[in-house]
Amino acid sequence: MKKDDDLIQEILEFWFSKQSRSKWFNSTPEFDEVIRQRFEKVWGQARADSFDHWEQEPDGALALVIIFDQLPLNMFRQDARQYSTEAHARRIATHAIQQGFDQDMDKLRKSFFYLPFMHSESIEDQDRSVELYEKAGLDDNLRYAKHHRDVVKRFGRFPHRNEALGRESSEEELEYLKTANW
Repeated sequence: MKKDDDLIQEILEFWFSKQSRSKWFNSTPEFDEVIRQRFEKVWGQARADSFDHWEQEPDGALALVIIFDQLPLNMFRQDARQYSTEAHARRIATHAIQQGFDQDMDKLRKSFFYLPFMHSESIEDQDRSVELYEKAGLDDNLRYAKHHRDVVKRFGRFPHRNEALGRESSEEELEYLKTANW
């Protein structure tokens, strides 16, 4: 079994590699499968609290946020499990921010501490996301944070999640989904 520090570095090196960065918001089924093969077991272990102690240091906390917030979006596309660990990610991101871990990160890594709030269907979390990106001067992320907040403000949720979560869409949401680019 890998030592914690080795696994943390493996996760961060993989996620921030040039190959992965090009797929962050434009994934492929092949890339999703690579993530599933490499990290589904790690995600399961993290869900079982095996790595809770990681959140006490910056790189460990960031690795946990990526495990809980980012990797499921790839591993479980079109499945409710892709959203099942978002609350874990927000809890860890909140702790990391309270500890000032985000302040010691470069802008790229810092932005991933804030993404769990952008992914939330809570308007309070959405407002926090906008505030964090604004304060950090992460203007490109801020544009997306405002868009996400506007969607949650309008619908109280993300309509593009309805099918995966077994929720019925309203007529207004269905019309929106025809024009939205998620």
